[in-house]
Amino acid sequence: MESIIDDGYGFNLRDGASSSLTNEQLRSLECNRKFVSDKSNSLQDRLENFENIIDSEVGDTSFIRSRNLEREKGIRQLYLKFEGGNPSGTQKDRIAFAHVYDALRLGYNSICAATCGNYGAALSFACSLSGLNCIIHMPKSYHSKRIHDIDKFGSEIKYVESDYEGTLEYSKSFALANHVYDANPGGVNTDIQLKAYGMIAYEIYDVLRDAPKAIAVPVSNGTTLAGIYRGFLSLYRKGKTSRMPNFIAGSSHRKNPIIRAFLEKSKKCYDLKPSDIRETEINEPLINWHSVDGDLSLDYIRKSNGYAGYSSDKTMLSTARLIKELEGLSVLPAATAGLIALFKIHKDIPMNNDRYVAILTGRR
Repeated sequence: MESIIDDGYGFNLRDGASSSLTNEQLRSLECNRKFVSDKSNSLQDRLENFENIIDSEVGDTSFIRSRNLEREKGIRQLYLKFEGGNPSGTQKDRIAFAHVYDALRLGYNSICAATCGNYGAALSFACSLSGLNCIIHMPKSYHSKRIHDIDKFGSEIKYVESDYEGTLEYSKSFALANHVYDANPGGVNTDIQLKAYGMIAYEIYDVLRDAPKAIAVPVSNGTTLAGIYRGFLSLYRKGKTSRMPNFIAGSSHRKNPIIRAFLEKSKKCYDLKPSDIRETEINEPLINWHSVDGDLSLDYIRKSNGYAGYSSDKTMLSTARLIKELEGLSVLPAATAGLIALFKIHKDIPMNNDRYVAILTGRR
């Protein structure tokens, strides 16, 4: 494994953006990586050093008030939580590092997960700092731009003749049959992932010192939204916040079970027909015919008196361009789906002056 100091190892996933870490911080990160990877060190010490890596690399993403978008859309106090500031450019780093920590704690040597791109890049990066072998399962028909990142960080890519949902089931079976840590969504991993995403709520609270009126989130499996809800629920139960936010979900037009179930007033999510799913370069991060944590997310949207709505590729592209023009953030178009749903509510029934937050989950 090459030194991260010599060639910027680990810091060029952010679309070529240079690292803001000092040479001293880089040296510290490199020392932690070498220590964690050395199995002659005690497990407790290795875990402690990996926690140091998590603290320095993951979370505490930028949280800005979007005054220009406020003027453009007529919304007061709109805040953007930009998860593109994580190492791989998405919120997936939060669960990737959480799973790698758990795999180390349990004594695994290898870890695997199914991905269409972003999660694979995040997990590969986390594994490269831990000494774990990483096996990424990917649908053969997908040609993600993140393959380069996955390969660069030393992960093994195994292509599966199936869609994402079928690849996910294959990856779970592979983990069970080969004594490999299963880092896929659902099942026993749900609590780990919800807790990791719950930190987004805590970071928002650290700035606002209360819960916003509403939070807009793009959804695919629904895990990110459910985790943020759990985070705010914990804060509310502790008496830290005066209220629970309304949760607003957005996804690709007619290609997500969560949004369909909400709009059709269904009590639970039902799978879509796989034949009805058509991926595009724009909607791919959002669409699926089965949402792993869909029922949980749907329940939380309703409990919070929230809303869910669709968005077209054209609208996501134009919204990403608008954010770039007005706020200087290079956002993955699919990441704007939740914000678009928020804008739709405000257009139909203007919202009261309050504080609103949009989670932007990815970077171009």
